[in-house]
Amino acid sequence: MADFDRTLPVALAEVNAVTYDYDEGNGVDFMPYDQFQPADDNASWIRAWTGNDELDGAEYRIFGQDGMGGYVALWLIRDGQPLVEQPVVFFGSEGELGVIARHVWDYLWLLAGGFGPLEAVSAPDSDRELNMEIAEIAVRHAAEHEKSARDVIRLAREELPDFEATIRALCR
Repeated sequence: MADFDRTLPVALAEVNAVTYDYDEGNGVDFMPYDQFQPADDNASWIRAWTGNDELDGAEYRIFGQDGMGGYVALWLIRDGQPLVEQPVVFFGSEGELGVIARHVWDYLWLLAGGFGPLEAVSAPDSDRELNMEIAEIAVRHAAEHEKSARDVIRLAREELPDFEATIRALCR
């Protein structure tokens, strides 16, 4: 399997450098990576997650996980578009699955709204506190994309309504 550049886009690297506090279940359950997971690890992960040995995970760039081992990734479905324009998706360790942002710019606002990847899938209607540190990052990199975290989640689901069915169809 061919490897790929593991360097995170600048905005993603900056938001991944923030310390996330789980706060005994009241915070954000997210452990960001400082680079994308290697291609060989992607292949092992997607095969284990789906039970499908034909997959190689090449269409994902995993950049973090939750405390139980669920992964957050860019889903490379927009041919010719940069990484920051790709949707952000979540694969939970217990089968949770969802598209959580249409692109990195929206993802910044999701995090600023107090949601992590797991929370965006498991509790999208919960009330969360604004994270001012991340809001400052979002303003710097994506001011023109500002929206509430709930709108980020809603718009992602509207734009990519078949994500879950597509992935479940790959499971064996």
